[in-house]
Amino acid sequence: MNDIARIATLAVALAAAGCTVGPDFHRPEAPPVAAWVEGGLPDATVATPGPGGDAQRFLHDRPLPARWWTGFGSAGLDALVAAALRANPDLQAAEAALRQAGENAAAQRGGFWPQVDLQLQPQREKAAEADSSAYSLHTAQLSISYVPDVFGGQRRQAEALAAGVDAQRFEREAVYLTLVANVVESAIGEASARAQLAASEALVAQSRQLLEIVQRQHRAGDAGGGDVAAQETVLAQAQAQLPPLRRELAARRHQLAALTGQLPGEAVLPALQLEALSLPAELPVGLPSQLVRQRPDVRAAEARLHAANADIGVATAARLPAITLSAGAGRYGAQASPFGQAGAGFWSIGADLLQPLFHGGALRHGQRAAVAARDQAQAQYRATVLTAFQDTADALQAIVSDAQALQAASAADAAARRSLAMARRQRELGAASQAELVLAQQASQETAIALVQARAGRLASTVALYQALGGGWSQDADAIPGARVSAPSLP
Repeated sequence: MNDIARIATLAVALAAAGCTVGPDFHRPEAPPVAAWVEGGLPDATVATPGPGGDAQRFLHDRPLPARWWTGFGSAGLDALVAAALRANPDLQAAEAALRQAGENAAAQRGGFWPQVDLQLQPQREKAAEADSSAYSLHTAQLSISYVPDVFGGQRRQAEALAAGVDAQRFEREAVYLTLVANVVESAIGEASARAQLAASEALVAQSRQLLEIVQRQHRAGDAGGGDVAAQETVLAQAQAQLPPLRRELAARRHQLAALTGQLPGEAVLPALQLEALSLPAELPVGLPSQLVRQRPDVRAAEARLHAANADIGVATAARLPAITLSAGAGRYGAQASPFGQAGAGFWSIGADLLQPLFHGGALRHGQRAAVAARDQAQAQYRATVLTAFQDTADALQAIVSDAQALQAASAADAAARRSLAMARRQRELGAASQAELVLAQQASQETAIALVQARAGRLASTVALYQALGGGWSQDADAIPGARVSAPSLP
């Protein structure tokens, strides 16, 4: 067995002396940009009196919190997010995919070690002669084979798989971020639909009350049939807004049920009110150069680029010589479990050198394909970075514009309310026509719905900004289930 010890020593020496072919990976530099949007951001948005009208300040020296949804100040919203993180099947599938990638990477690392196999072969034999006796033969053999990673092809393969684990981890975090953002956005949409429905129902009640007044005036001879028909039209228009809003409210609740892993007919969901959702007053946007480290989709694209870069080394090593060292020892005899028993022993030791000579250009083209795949991954990484900055710039502009839109919607709603009150009073005094009252009612209906939508829009844009900035996952790994799972290290 001294020869086996020598071949093991030789294998270790070959592995230690080996090189690693292919290019080493270098993390791309962050874009040298100093401003999020052209012309820069204001220090804060405009403020509007009333619910949801507070100014929002942009902070460049504070990281985004991992549990950013708690900034809306709603226990019901927090419960929805927690339920989704527990039971959402998309997140569970992403976590299973991460575990699979980790196990595949760990399995590949077995190639760095010798492969040891034990073979037991019992058999019953009888010679062809008529007077011969049957006999039993038991063979036991221990075989060892080892492929030293002389040119680093296995190390590059392990590097590619480890990068694949990182990519899967960041993709799981992207699923996590998207899930939370969808839950919060759907909850805001549900609260908005509920608020619009309540406003529309109030307008219907108001229109019905005015119709009763016009009908009494018509019976008394103080109003014509046209006035009654006009008011009936206003009531019908207000009632026509109710079914779409009820449908939207139901659809939002069905969406929340699916996001939290529940069936729509059996879901237990809180009924959120728009007024109960607080608008975060401080928005930690950080610096533009930090975005490539915060966005999980950018990090996943970087990991895929890393894997593609390592694959070049794998393809390069496939064109170089491969050495396989093998050794075996065993014993055979008439007794079972022949190790340690009397019988004939045998051993073998050898080495195999394989140098590819002609494969019809397959290996050369495979290496070129690996280089092209790396170039593709590099371009996809740049595209992902550009999309990340575009999303963030759009969200920041929406934050600023939505604050201005709420200011205008609030002023329009206040003016419409005053106009309706004046038109109603003048109509009672006979100083205004029914047509003027109808126009005032229609304007009040439109501005009331627009004000609710503007308030919900500010909340939704805030969610979009948190998502565009990466959701703060990098600030607290404990906030994400399984976030500490990592790729296996190389030996």
